[in-house]
Amino acid sequence: MYSELQKIIKEHNEMMRSSIPLIASENITSTLVRKCYLSDFGHRYAEGKVGERYYAGCKFIDEVEKMAIDLTKKLFDAEHVNVQPISGVVANLAAFFALTEPEDIIFSISVPCGGHISHDKMSAAGYRGLKVVYYPFDVEEMNIDVDATKKLAKDVKPNLFVLGSSLILRHQPVREIKEIAENLDAYVMFDASHVLGLIAGRVYRNPMKEGADVLTSSTHKTFFGPQRGLILSKKELAKRIDKAVFPGVVSNHHLHSLAGYVVATMEMLEFGEAYAKQVVRNARRLAEKLYDLGYKVLGEKFGFTETHQIAIDVRDLGGGDRVARRLEEVGIIVNKNLMPWDSVDIAQNPSGIRIGVQEVTRLGMKEEEMERIAEFMDMALKDRKDLKEIRKEVKEFRKDFQTVKYSFEESDAYEIC
Repeated sequence: MYSELQKIIKEHNEMMRSSIPLIASENITSTLVRKCYLSDFGHRYAEGKVGERYYAGCKFIDEVEKMAIDLTKKLFDAEHVNVQPISGVVANLAAFFALTEPEDIIFSISVPCGGHISHDKMSAAGYRGLKVVYYPFDVEEMNIDVDATKKLAKDVKPNLFVLGSSLILRHQPVREIKEIAENLDAYVMFDASHVLGLIAGRVYRNPMKEGADVLTSSTHKTFFGPQRGLILSKKELAKRIDKAVFPGVVSNHHLHSLAGYVVATMEMLEFGEAYAKQVVRNARRLAEKLYDLGYKVLGEKFGFTETHQIAIDVRDLGGGDRVARRLEEVGIIVNKNLMPWDSVDIAQNPSGIRIGVQEVTRLGMKEEEMERIAEFMDMALKDRKDLKEIRKEVKEFRKDFQTVKYSFEESDAYEIC
């Protein structure tokens, strides 16, 4: 059985090494981050705060967690940091416990308009017992309609405004929402899971500086880290946040990946700005090329994207499921995605696909490679060449991009056993 498992892992790795990964919620870590996974930290527990543990043997673990907190504060100029959530959803759940009571009303972006499921009644928000009201959404702008939100909020009187999205093409109106929230004595929370690395790289506005009371996030999308979460908050909310995390929704917090997060934060401090700028340049160039090839890329009026993401309406190509499966045949990995006009009932084959360029950017690809990727996609989707031939070309193309860039080791090979 073990040999079969190793065979499966090897086949997966070989597939990914020869493919073009464009899933907007994924990235790859450097060798130094991955080495931390193999440390003895992976066997240990450290419940409680730094210096106030419920287990002995945490002296060096405390040092690592303090490093994580201090580096995060420096990177984001944050008043308070909690690095113990083990995922972005866990961070969101902790924030809901800290900022709300059951039956409270929250505003969030609907899933078809890009909102994450954890902001909705079907997931974390619902399990907290919150009543979810959706923001009015401007499809042309792919953003929240602030004026309509202001009017609706006067009637509904929400206790919490949740911002941040899974499909996020724009800077969101944090300052404007904060003004509405202040008049209602409500909080503003921003889920930065998708744009954390862009915030660190100074190409996406820092929501905490725009007025958000709390920022939640995962650490592995545009950020360079392993899969875990974090919460930034204003200092007056520190005790409530910390209590909601532990003993609220986290016990031990996966110390091997915490050590990896420290390395990733160091890398972001060193390379984040150059990386983030290239990510946005790549996303725009890919969007432009696909648009020029005749695809219905959302957001022409604002330059298609201000982040790492692109959204494409593919209804005339059979829908998102068909398109994603066809691209997978040639080694281009994207995800089907609901569009604002969709019902959640058609999630199995929604109108669109979502593309993210953060991982290929970290592999060293730039604008020229974005054009090649668009051409590969076009060949596959318009039957311009046999799919097996396109797959061979994708494999050959990918051979030149096997090294993780924006890391401390120039020969940082993308290699995992």
